[in-house]
Amino acid sequence: MAKIPVLADVTSANNELADELRAELARRGILTLNLIASPGAGKTTLLERTIAALAGELRLAVVEGDLATSLDAERIVQAGAPAVQINTGGGCHLEAQMVRQALKQIDLDQTDVLVIENVGNLVCPTGWDLGEDAKVVVASLPEGDDKPLKYPSAFATAQAVVVNKIDLEPYLPARAETMRANALRINGSLAVFAVSCATGAGLEGWLDWLRGRVREKRAAHQRAAQASAHA
Repeated sequence: MAKIPVLADVTSANNELADELRAELARRGILTLNLIASPGAGKTTLLERTIAALAGELRLAVVEGDLATSLDAERIVQAGAPAVQINTGGGCHLEAQMVRQALKQIDLDQTDVLVIENVGNLVCPTGWDLGEDAKVVVASLPEGDDKPLKYPSAFATAQAVVVNKIDLEPYLPARAETMRANALRINGSLAVFAVSCATGAGLEGWLDWLRGRVREKRAAHQRAAQASAHA
């Protein structure tokens, strides 16, 4: 009996498109992040804080993924950045073709950082490339400091982790340092930031990391432009 590798075919097509998106965004010198978290971890609040802190310094645009409503996109626009909402209608993750359609509504010439806020889920989104430069996991302390051990794939494929809601630590059995240690146990190269998006505590480390990644992206873009000019 013949077997049809449907999932392999679907992910292969997705990855090809993701590579095309990555090349296009690199050609423009845009840093692209895929933001992954469980529902309620604070992804949108982190973006609101980031947009406000970097206003006048870096131009952010956001692709919002959610099952329904445009509530998160409305919050991003209110914070001062352009946003496009993708409603998956029950789908548990975004795919590259969804992002490609959304980018048609964003002025990429006026964008330094593109953030794709994925559907709230630490399982499905990890296996789908969206053309990003880096995956960032937001994990809130009330979820438990064993989150990295329970969802290792999300942390293994990420480049940074934001441990949010550290202001609640006095009221919880979970500890930010334990979550950090568990994340590094899964992926020793992670950049880990303990923050409170409610109070602003610890956000400067996250912002500095973001600035550093933008500088790296711009330098790579400049090198590519120079190489093309001399080709």
